Amino acid sequence: MFACPMYIYNYTNGPVFSSGHNLKEFTAAHGKSYHADVFNACVKLMTTIQTIPVPVIAQVNGLATAAGCQLVASCDIAIASDKSKFATPGVNVGLFCSTPAVALARAVPKKVALEMLFTGEPISAHEALMHGLVSKVVHEENLEEETMKIAQKICQTSRTVVALGKATFYKQISQSLEEAYRLTSQVMLQNLMLRDGQEGIEAFTQKRKPIWTNSVE
Repeated sequence: MFACPMYIYNYTNGPVFSSGHNLKEFTAAHGKSYHADVFNACVKLMTTIQTIPVPVIAQVNGLATAAGCQLVASCDIAIASDKSKFATPGVNVGLFCSTPAVALARAVPKKVALEMLFTGEPISAHEALMHGLVSKVVHEENLEEETMKIAQKICQTSRTVVALGKATFYKQISQSLEEAYRLTSQVMLQNLMLRDGQEGIEAFTQKRKPIWTNSVE
């Protein structure tokens, strides 16, 4: 078993990648408890994306708005077609995109996030790339090929090492510089103690391809 990633992508050929929540669910008739369940389910999904041990890749071909934009921002890697757009337009219907803002603010500069949140105006795929919301922008016809190229590269690595690295990345990113270096130095030692850590180094020195065990030891 390798460190093969999961995918989140358009399930239809329509112009929308994800439009987020169904606003009909948020009428007063459904009640506060139901609304809370909807938001909690969304938060659980977004946090799960970053806590599961395999990389998650978004393959975006269309419009990603509100929680859909949050979904893209939450993924580890996002490849977008050049026709894709991204927006947090909740403010225009009286429901500020506060939960999408959590992921968005961690992906793009503060002033870019706030402009998107305050105006609801979409940004293009190339603007999203420039600001760090997506990893790469390609022509629509090349989207799946480029996504699979990245996925296949990840699949050649040790699942155990990738899982350790992903967990550490998200943990250190919210820490101070000193705390982050203290944590990652310890994780590097832990990585060296792994069977795949030693296998990778031995394979490099012996000029051969590593044979990963994906062992947690």
